[in-house]
Amino acid sequence: MSGGVDSSVAAALLVEQGHDVIGMTMQLWDYGARAKRHANRCCASEDIEDARRVANHLGIPFYAINFQKEFFDQVVRPFMDDYISGRTPIPCVNCNSGLKFHELVQVADRLEAAHVATGHYVSLEKESSGRFQLRKARDLRKDQSYFLFNLTQDQLSRAMFPLSEYSKSEVRDIARRLNLPVAEKPESQELCFLQGETQGAFIQRHIPNLSLKGSLVDAIGTEVGAHNGIENFTIGQRRGLGVATGTPQYVVGIDAENRTVKLGGYDDLLMRGMNVSRVNWLGIQTPDEMFTGNVRIRYKHEESAASIYPDGSNCRVEFVEKQRAITPGQAAVFYDGDLLLGGGWIDSSF
Repeated sequence: MSGGVDSSVAAALLVEQGHDVIGMTMQLWDYGARAKRHANRCCASEDIEDARRVANHLGIPFYAINFQKEFFDQVVRPFMDDYISGRTPIPCVNCNSGLKFHELVQVADRLEAAHVATGHYVSLEKESSGRFQLRKARDLRKDQSYFLFNLTQDQLSRAMFPLSEYSKSEVRDIARRLNLPVAEKPESQELCFLQGETQGAFIQRHIPNLSLKGSLVDAIGTEVGAHNGIENFTIGQRRGLGVATGTPQYVVGIDAENRTVKLGGYDDLLMRGMNVSRVNWLGIQTPDEMFTGNVRIRYKHEESAASIYPDGSNCRVEFVEKQRAITPGQAAVFYDGDLLLGGGWIDSSF
């Protein structure tokens, strides 16, 4: 229970269905005074109290467990390492697979609980063969399957997603009907640990002696300016470049070894394909030959048709139409209709 309306309604629905429910919140970060100035992030300190209030309202036991060390080691440190390496991370994937569906399952075992339920908008099915599959939620605008591609079959066997068939507006209506204390609470918008900071400022504060300053270069490698650190940039970025060339410029490449940030025009962001590593095939057995599917390269990215060439835990993806700003460090997730086939991590584009 994050203290938001989604997980609160998920718990309430399970109570209505007659399940024996235990409320659980993960304390992930030491927020301190900064938290009061940033109300649009998830998992903040007051959210724990909101979750406790909801649990009391539902008449279920409630526990808040400190996972700050695990969160830093599994989510925050890789987040910083990726930016230092010129990649753009997506920490919510690690948070979901490493914490919510790993650490919490271990807690559930200690409490003799059969399942771990969350407020994710995603659908879970079990095939006759025994394989668990994730499908998109009915409310496609809220579908969160993209963040869950890295789960395992064992984790899915313990998972429950009560909101799979509801729209966000229906969830709000349920919260109001049940008089839940968080019925009108706004959605979180920020990463919980940034609290209004840019990623560059956050990294500099946690690694104060870090210096990744370097040059801004154009498409042919000519220096056109300087920057304060590659950790401040991501592929496709247009704002905050500090150069004026007369035409719109975007970050089209980051060379961490030489600390250079390459700029180019819009067309320079268009790529035909990408290489993907550490692929987790979830909805199907590991394929051994090329197949076609739809691929999402960012959470809000519209899926695009592609040919997928698997090679064990890696694969090469060639899109039917060129895609904009394929970004190393982001997740590439493969679908067949509403079925999540699997996903991995973007290494490079071509």
